[in-house]
Amino acid sequence: MEHLLPIATSADVQAQKPTVAVLPIGSFEQHGAFHPLVTDTVIACAIAKRIAEDYSLLLLPPITVSLSHEHSSFPGSVSIRATTLIALIEDITESLRSSGISHIVLVNGHGGNYVLQNVVQEANAADRSMTLFPLPVDSNQARTDAGMKTNGHEDMHAGELETSILLYVTPELLRVGYETADWRADDRKFLLLEGMSEYTQSGVIGFPSLGTAEKGKRALDSLSGSFKHHLETLQR
Repeated sequence: MEHLLPIATSADVQAQKPTVAVLPIGSFEQHGAFHPLVTDTVIACAIAKRIAEDYSLLLLPPITVSLSHEHSSFPGSVSIRATTLIALIEDITESLRSSGISHIVLVNGHGGNYVLQNVVQEANAADRSMTLFPLPVDSNQARTDAGMKTNGHEDMHAGELETSILLYVTPELLRVGYETADWRADDRKFLLLEGMSEYTQSGVIGFPSLGTAEKGKRALDSLSGSFKHHLETLQR
């Protein structure tokens, strides 16, 4: 996990002279009995680190608690208000601008952070300054390129994609038993009203048994490739 965090010194950043910063946004929420509460944060950090290295961007430390209210009935899950998350991003953005960095990439590791779309829309009203990554089209492409058997709807939480990335970057965080934790709950139209516990007793909705480290590697490779167009558009 330590290798997913930024270790640059102030002198390193001065020499790099970045104009774009990357902010990973994860969560601290249940991911069943075999995936850690920090799963989304680890994945956001893995994606952020990869694109920061590939495109010479400033890697920031993650926001580790976000909007996980739909998981509140499961032990260990912690949430903050949407307004708090918005304020954090605004403060970070303002601080970056004061040091000459006017563009920021929000790397979202938690699907429940819907408000980030509005944050980006508002930030770009006057000038292009912020992008959200990955978008659903990027994640879908990563699934295809990785050879995954599931789609994002049926594999929404602690499933094939998340398990594969964890197996590739931090396999030590997975507990033995994830291979038999598959759970299907495709019909969940009232998830925002009822919460996760109405659709899964284990906390899993997806197919972790299908996860492999090789799929995780391919998914990150694909996401790095998809990001190129985001960066070009942001800096246009």
